[in-house]
Parts: sequence; C-alpha cells; structure tokens
Amino acid sequence: MNRKVRQRVDEDGKDKSRKVRQRVDEDGSDMSRRVRQRVDEDGKDKVGGAPSYLLTGDEDAAPKVQESSKDWSSLTYDLMLHVFTLLDNRDRASLASTCTTLRSLGASPYLWSSLDLRAHRFDDSAAASLADRCADLEKVRFDGLDSAAALVNLKARKLREITGESCENLTDATLSMIIARHEALESLELGRGFGDRITSQAIKIIAICCPKLKKLRISRMIDVSAEAILSLAEHCPLLSDVGFLDCLNINEEALGKVISLRYLTVTRTLNMDWRAAAESWGKLPNLTGLDVSRTGVDHGTVSRLLTSSKSLKVVCALNCPVLEHDADFNPGRFEGKLLIAKFNDTLNGIASLFFEDNSSKMMPEDDTRRWLEGNLSRTLLSLTESNLLGLNGFWQKDGAKLFLRLMQSSQEEVQERATRGLASFIHLSDDSDSIYRERADSVVRHGGIPILFKLAESWKESFQSEAAKAIANLSLNADAAKAVSEEGGVSVLLGLAKSKNRLVAQEAAGAIWNLSLGDAYKAISRDGGVNVLMDLLFRWSYEYGELMERAAGALANLAGDDKCSMDIAKAGGANALVTLARNCEYEGAREHAVRGLANLAAHDDSNNNNAAIGEVPRALETIIQLTRSRHGGVKQEAAGALWNLAYDENNRELIAELGGVEASVALANSCMNNNTSRDLQKSAAGALWSLSNSEDHSIVIGREGGIPPLVALARSQYEDVHEVAAGALWNLSFNHVNALRIVEEEGVLALGRMCTSSPSKMARFLAALTLAYIFDRRMDESVRASPKHLANVRRSGLKYIESYINTFMDPQTLATAASSYTSSMLAKVLKRVRIPEVDILRCSDKEIESLCASPVRVLVLRPNVKMQFTVPETSHAEHHASLMHDTGYPKLLRIAAAATSMPHEAKIFAKIVLRNLEHHQPECSKGKRVSTSK
Repeated sequence: MNRKVRQRVDEDGKDKSRKVRQRVDEDGSDMSRRVRQRVDEDGKDKVGGAPSYLLTGDEDAAPKVQESSKDWSSLTYDLMLHVFTLLDNRDRASLASTCTTLRSLGASPYLWSSLDLRAHRFDDSAAASLADRCADLEKVRFDGLDSAAALVNLKARKLREITGESCENLTDATLSMIIARHEALESLELGRGFGDRITSQAIKIIAICCPKLKKLRISRMIDVSAEAILSLAEHCPLLSDVGFLDCLNINEEALGKVISLRYLTVTRTLNMDWRAAAESWGKLPNLTGLDVSRTGVDHGTVSRLLTSSKSLKVVCALNCPVLEHDADFNPGRFEGKLLIAKFNDTLNGIASLFFEDNSSKMMPEDDTRRWLEGNLSRTLLSLTESNLLGLNGFWQKDGAKLFLRLMQSSQEEVQERATRGLASFIHLSDDSDSIYRERADSVVRHGGIPILFKLAESWKESFQSEAAKAIANLSLNADAAKAVSEEGGVSVLLGLAKSKNRLVAQEAAGAIWNLSLGDAYKAISRDGGVNVLMDLLFRWSYEYGELMERAAGALANLAGDDKCSMDIAKAGGANALVTLARNCEYEGAREHAVRGLANLAAHDDSNNNNAAIGEVPRALETIIQLTRSRHGGVKQEAAGALWNLAYDENNRELIAELGGVEASVALANSCMNNNTSRDLQKSAAGALWSLSNSEDHSIVIGREGGIPPLVALARSQYEDVHEVAAGALWNLSFNHVNALRIVEEEGVLALGRMCTSSPSKMARFLAALTLAYIFDRRMDESVRASPKHLANVRRSGLKYIESYINTFMDPQTLATAASSYTSSMLAKVLKRVRIPEVDILRCSDKEIESLCASPVRVLVLRPNVKMQFTVPETSHAEHHASLMHDTGYPKLLRIAAAATSMPHEAKIFAKIVLRNLEHHQPECSKGKRVSTSK
C-alpha cells in the first residue's frame, strides 16, 4: 500500500506541512529579543543618580555556596539596582521575593519610573495590584484600556507620559477623567484604536488641565476645531510637538497660532486646505519639522513652505501621489533644507540622513533627528501593513536598509516599530502564505540577521516578540533560514520559547516552526528543541490557541524525521498531541496536533510509534471524530493520520471497531464536490487505501458506498489524488463484489484513462493492476449485468492494459534484448521500465496468486508486475520473492520464457523476474518469511 509521510516539504519541494502568514496574535495585534544596558529615551543611563551604599544581609539572605565565594550582600546598591534594571517586571518580582533586602530594593522608585503594560490586560484589578509601587511612576504604555478608572487607580500623580493604543471605548468623558488626575502630564500619545469617539471638547480639556504639555498626538479624530487648537495655544506654552494622524478635518489656520510648535504631523489627514496651510504654517517662528506623508499635498505647498519659513528644516512627504507625479518638480533646489519624498522609486533626502557620513551638512540636530526617526518608523510601518500597490520598486531599493537603520536607533519605540515593520515588509500579504524572496534576500545581504538577534536578546519583551516575528517571516525563505540557523538563531529562539511572556513564547514558537521546514530541524533537535516545544504544550493553557498551533506545527515538522519522531515519542509527545487535539478548541492547533500524530506513525519500518499511538487512551477515537470536523485542514490531517495508523494491523482493527471505516467512507463521499481541497481528497482516499488492506473492511467499504467517491477521485486531474484513489480501488477489486461495483460505477473507463494518460507511472501501474484484478474471471459467477455488456467492458479493460504495457516499450532496446538475453542487457531493460514508487507496495500470497489467473491477453502484464515487485534491494522484494518461490512461480516462468508462443516482451520480463528471484533465492531457502498482510 502507499503511505506518504507528511514531512516538511512535498515531492516537488513546496511547503506542505504548514501555511505561512503573517504572525499576529488572536486579537489581530502584532507581536518581538539581546542584552544591553537599559537606557532612557535620551540615551542616558537610567540608573544614574542612585545613592551608593552597601546592602546589608538579613535572615532571608541565601547561604554561601562556598566559604571562599563572595557574599552578594557585599555588592553595592548601584550594582544591584543595575541588575534589576536588566530584568523585566516578572523577573524583578521573582528576584525581589527572595529576601526582605531585595524586596526593598525591588520597590525602589528608580525601577518604577516607567511601566509597559502592553503584554497584559490593563484593568482595575491590574491597576490595584500595581498602585503601591507607582507613586513615582512617570511613564506608562498600554494596549487596550478596560476603563478610565484603571489608569486613575495607579495613583501615579507624577505621571509625565501616557502612550496607549486600541482603546475603542474611550470617550470625551473617560479621557477627561484621566487627564484631570494627571496635571503634570508632558506627553500624551493616543495611537491606533483611539479618536472615533473623541471630539474637540476633549482637546480643550487637555489644554486646560495640562499646562506642562509638550507633546500631543491623537489619531482618527473626525474634526479638530479651531477653538480646540487655540485652547492649546493659550494654555500650553511649552507645546512643541503636535500630531493629528488619520483625521478627517483640521483647522489649518488655527495651527498657525500655536507659536511654540517645532514639529507638526498631519499624516493621512484627508480634508486639508493646503493653500491656507502654507500661508499660516509658514509664519510659525519655531517650526522645524513638518510631516505631511500620505496626504494630497502638492509641490506648490511644499515649495512655499520650504521657501517662506526660515526655521523649517525638514519636510517629510512620503507616499504623496500628487507631489510624486509632478515631473517638473525639483526636490534638490531647497539648499540647506531636507525634503524626504519618493520620486521614481528613489527616496529623496534619505541618503544624507541615514546612509552617509554623520558630518553631512544636511544632518539635522538631535531633537529633529529623533522626531524624524519616530515619524518615519510610523509611516513605513503603516505603508507595509497597508501593502499599497506601486511601492514595490521603492521597497526593493531602499526598504531593507531603511528598516535596518531604524532598528539601530537610540529610541526604543523606533526600534520596536521598525522591527515590526520589517516583519510586515518581508511578508507578501495577509491572505497569502508567501513572502517577498527578494526583500528577504536584501535583509540578509545588508546584515539584518545579527541586528535581529541583538534585539531578540534584549531584556525588553516587546523587542523579543517583534524580533522573533521578523525572524519567523524571514525564515520562510530557504536561504535566510539557513543563515539564521548557521549564525546561532536556533539557540536564541529556543531561549525565547522558554519565556514566561506568552507573546514572546508564541512568536518564538512560530519562528521555530518555520525553521523546522528545512534543514534547521537538525539544529533544533540537537539543541533540545523537542523538550522546549513539549514544555510549551504542557505549560500554557489551551486557551492560547495560536501558541498551541505553532508549537504543535513545529513538533509535526520534526516528527517527519525518524530520529526526531523517536525523541518526541520518548518525551510523551503522542499523549500530549492527542490531548491537544481532543481538548483545544482552536482548529489550527487541532490540525497540526493530528498532523504530528500522522508523522509519528509514518516510521513504522524503523520504530514502533505507529502501534504505540494506537495504545494511547482515546487516540484513535479522537482522530475518527475529527474526520467529521467542519474545518477542512483538521479533516485532512485526521484522514492522513488514519492513512498511516491503519498500516498497523492492530490499529486497523481498532479503527474499524470505533466506526473509522464508516467515517472514512463518509469523508470520501464529502470530497466529491468541487470545493474540496486537493490534499483533503488525497488523504480521504489514502485512509480508505489503508483500511482496505483487510478483506473484511474492504467489503464494508464497498457496502457503505466507498466505491463511487473513489471512482470520482480516480478521474481527478491531480496525479497524486488519482494515484491514491487507484491504490484503494486496487485493494477493493480483490473482492469480486467490489470489482463488479467498480464496473457498474464506470470505474473501468476512469482506470483506463489513467492507464493511458496519467503523468504518474505509479498511477498507470496501479490502474493496470486493478483492471487485471477486476477481470480475473472471479466476477463471472455473480454478474448482474448482461453477459454481452460485461464482455464489452472486459474487452475495453484489456485494451487499456495493453496500452499501458506499450508505454514501457522501447522497440530498439527490446529488439536488442530479444536477440541477446545477457545480464547487462536485462539490467538495462529493468532500469528503463522500473517504477521506484512500487517499492512501497506489499502484496499477500492470495494477491500474488490472483495475478496468475489473468487472461491470456495480459500475459505481458504478469511478469511486468512481478518484475516491479522483486527488484533487488527494495523494501519488500524479499517478501514477494518468498511468496513466488512457495507457489512454484519460478517453474512457470521458465516454461513461459522458453515457450515459442510467448510474446518477446513477456519473455524478456520473465527472464528479468527469474534473475531477480535468483538474487533472493539464498534468503528464501533459509525460510525467511514475513507477514503476508498487505
């Protein structure tokens, strides 16, 4: 029987074991890791200024390991505090819990000046648990806010910076409540997911309550009125950086009244009066940087602003179609000023900023450079996520260099956004399973892998998850995956997979999954990857379906290797995958859990995993149930698992007892519509092929209606599908009732077409073999059709067989062999006509005997088949040779080879079979026999 291992790649080298997409969390948000000293946004050491005095031990202090070892309590306060700054919040809490001294140290205000809650649910309960440590909190970042009370309950009255995203329920009232409690606020950034329900009234409240405000960025407001902007101008004299992003309407003239403005961002704002903007903004005395990217700005507005404003140094106008398509515009005529825009796929101004010597006269001052890096990282990320048409030339030329340069910024937020952008830049699209090969090559060529490793090894978990996601997407390119593995990426990713942060572990598991598609699976196995992946299944809740899917997917890929499959089995992988498939509600996790079981069961020739899976409680029952899943991938892999597991006789009987035969027939019948995937059709036919190895099950398959769908699949245009369907029909045709059903379902015509036109030699062979079984005279006793009709069908079937034989004939070679039956000539013929895939087929004694009963007109087929089954050094040749010796077949062959009435082709094939049998005669004479089950 035919059994295909669901390995990392299929026969034509394409990925079959997993579908690639861009890595996102279940809620659609993106996810990212090397160790370096923690720095503040201005690049200064955050530890500086702490008092220097020695720690004193207490009764909770850990005992000395050796008398000569140095007591940790002798370390200075500065040094111990610095150790804490290199840890994430979770590890800080763990270390602080070891003794009262470290507990006191862990509560130091120097460690709680900033708080990143994006990886956690920020609700009232979380705020209450943190409140006692947030008295000196100055910065907070979050992604999703359950209520305004959560932020207020932190009791962080010294809060200077608030940065948040994805708070769709935020209104004027809730925002006002937050702002009123934080009058020391200097920076407020409300990114994606805000704005729809925020009005200009909230802007006025911000202005009145936050007189120290220096930076304000809000996204997706419908209208920003003149009154709101003038309120900012009146009450916020320090306001220097304003951004209204993705808004509908902004009052341009009012913005010209905010004389403290140095940096203004209006990216992707729709309804702009550019004439009024140029006139009013050009008078701002301090305006240094302006970002009008993704708007309808024209060359006239840009020219007037750069010409009229003495202070304006940088204008960023990325993806501005009106400006970019002006053929007469000369972006280089503004001396001493920098215009960043795309013209003819070339990013004007960027070379002097990032890719030339830092002494360039165009290099902006530090504050402006930081502002520009921040805005570029946002715009580039937005462009890659939008996947707009017409930018491929630009991305190919400058994309990798830009992202890699921004990933080395001194600003952590810029690094994070650029890393996320790089992952999106490599990925083709949200509905695609592919990546841009040229972009991935460019990332590798420009040194992207070491940069990603450095971020992946950072103490910041946000860096870790974003870097892991970028490595995952990069690893879908075979050359890039090889480079990642060779440069030590496997150990980095396995370390990340052990993270206590779910998002980090999830992205790392995804990267390991992708790497396991290629040769990197060897390094994953060598470095303990099996245990790491198994730990993910044991450690995390099944509620985290995407994490489970990635871990199970990686294990399934590893299970395609014989040695790795044994390691997985020893680690309890079979039981873990069965439990996951049974209990996890996430269909992707179920799909790859079952695929893992299928791959574990595919190595029965070298280990006993196949039989062992059948002994796992509820394993077979679970797999049978999943053949009824509504998810196509789950059904496909469940059928594939039955295909492999039913190769074991005990498993086959248990599957039948649990209703697996009927379930497989039902699945095959569901595959007769045009919407069924090719892989599902193949797996469904494969399950029936394996189960039909038992004659009792073969009868049930025929009785339950399994033949019509197999005949339909035999007509498939896909050679792998009709090949497997032919294999199942071959098994079924051994029963004369099934043979008749095949005839009645017009299976002879389907098999005949396969004989003569299939690109697959294996499919043609199986089709011819099935036709020979059908017309071996056993059917005559129970024919319901008229004798004339059956005779006509038989004649057609025999002609198809003859046509099949003719496809193997090389007249010149056969003519030479007919005149000289030398060993070298027979070997030459064998090499030409051999079908390597036949090596996986194994026949019983009854099947071998049945071939001898074929009609005279297919005499040439008999030795041809025997020749395929007895090729020396193949898997089952010795078994088949033993059966033939027992039945006295060699004597018949010698008679046939000597008969003058035999066709020359039959004589040649008979002599090749005799030569093959002589090769196996010593083994057969020793009585070496194996099970005759097929």
